[in-house]
This record gives sequence, C-alpha cells and structure tokens, in this order.
Amino acid sequence: MTTESGVLKDAGFSPGIPFARDSGTNPAELIAAAHAASFSLALSHELGLAGSASGHIVITATVTLEHLAAGWTIMNIHLNVVARLPKVTQSRFIDATVRAKTSCVVSRLLRANISMTAKLEQ
Repeated sequence: MTTESGVLKDAGFSPGIPFARDSGTNPAELIAAAHAASFSLALSHELGLAGSASGHIVITATVTLEHLAAGWTIMNIHLNVVARLPKVTQSRFIDATVRAKTSCVVSRLLRANISMTAKLEQ
C-alpha cells in the first residue's frame, strides 16, 4: 500500500482478521491514526484561537471492533488526551477538547461511539 504523499510507501497491509498477528497495518489501525492526527489538528486550532497553543500534547486513539452479522465493525473509538500547556487553565483545556471533538473531520465522519478522556498535567 502506498499513499500519494509517500508516507506509506509500499507499506505492508493485513487484510485478514483484525486481531491476527500479521506484520502489516490494517484498516482499524489506519483509522485510529487518522483520528488521532485529525483530532490533534482540531485541538491545536482551538487552543490557538484561545491564544494558548504552546505546549506538549499526546493523543492516542483506541479502536474497539466487534464481529457483527455484517462482519467486523468499528463500534467505539476512545481518544486519550494528555497535555502540558503552561498557560492553560483546566476549564479552558476541557472546553477546547470538547470543541475539537465536535469539529474534528474524522470524528464527524465516523458513526462509531467516540469517547474521550482529557488530562492537563502541570
């Protein structure tokens, strides 16, 4: 698998059962990565609008799959957000994460239940 940008040049792809121990990536992993990246951009934008974009943010997206009658289905995605933002209050941080979850293009695309935890470290 190769993307136009070249970031995934001849990357291995595992078309089998999602939990198989193959060496390639799979659709669930790619969706989680896209969601984490998209949410990161949306959160950075929201924090920038509030004048507090400097700091360190780590976002992890965890996808939960279920095997339904129609096949494997992404049912839930959990975003875990941990940030060190020296000039941001807890309430401003939570407000920005909620707005980012709403404005994130991948969040709006997915029909899965999207949950989130957000922690502002001092």
